Amino acid sequence: MSTKKFDFIPYERETFTEDEMIERASSFYKFMNKRRSVRQFSDKDIPKEVIDNIIKTAGTAPSGAHKEPWTFCVIRNSDLKKQVRELAEEEERKNYESRMSERWLKDLEPFGTDAVKEFIEDAPWIIIVLKQSYGYDEDGSKTQNYYVNESVGIAAGMLIAAIHNAGLVTLTHTPSPMNFIAKALGRPENEKPFLLIPVGHPAEDCTVPNLQRKDIKDIAIYYE
Repeated sequence: MSTKKFDFIPYERETFTEDEMIERASSFYKFMNKRRSVRQFSDKDIPKEVIDNIIKTAGTAPSGAHKEPWTFCVIRNSDLKKQVRELAEEEERKNYESRMSERWLKDLEPFGTDAVKEFIEDAPWIIIVLKQSYGYDEDGSKTQNYYVNESVGIAAGMLIAAIHNAGLVTLTHTPSPMNFIAKALGRPENEKPFLLIPVGHPAEDCTVPNLQRKDIKDIAIYYE
C-alpha cells in the first residue's frame, strides 16, 4: 500500500525577545487562570461564526499521524438539547444512586452537584466532542487512527481555551456511559462521545467555588 507523502514548506512564525516572551507567557497565564467551569448559563445567543472559529481552533491540535480523529457535533436545536438532557440525566441518576463510590460522592459534596443538568438546555450552544476510533479511506475501507484519546484530549483543551478567549464560559460534562449521545445524533459506529461542552455567557447570578489551584512547585519538577 503506497503512502502519500506531504510536501514540506518553510515554517513561518513570529519571534520575540526574551522580555517579550516572559511578558506574553505571564499575560497568557493570568488570562487563563481566570477560566472557570460554569454551570449557570444565560440564554443569550452567540453568533455561529464565533462557534465556527472556536471549533476551527480546536482542529489545529496535533494528532497521531495527522489523522485528526475528532468530530464536533454542534447543537442549537432546543428539542434535541432537551432530548440529550433527559438522556444525560437518566445516566447521571444511576451514577449518583449506585455507580459512584462513597469516596467519589464525598469529593463532589463541596461543589453541590447532582443529577440535574439544566445547563444542557440553558446554554445556547452544545458541542459534543466525539473521538473516531478508526477512520475510512476514500473507497470506504477502514483506516487506523493513532493515539486517539491523547489527540482528542489535546483538541478538547484547545477548544476550552478558545471558548475562554472569546469571552464565553463552559464546563466539561461526561455523563458516563455516553453512547446514548451518539445514538441520539445518529453518528456512525466509529465515533464515540468524549465530552459534552455547553457554550454560552454566564447567568447574571452565576457563582463558582472559591478554588485554589496547585502551586507551580506542586505540579512541575525541573531537571536542570
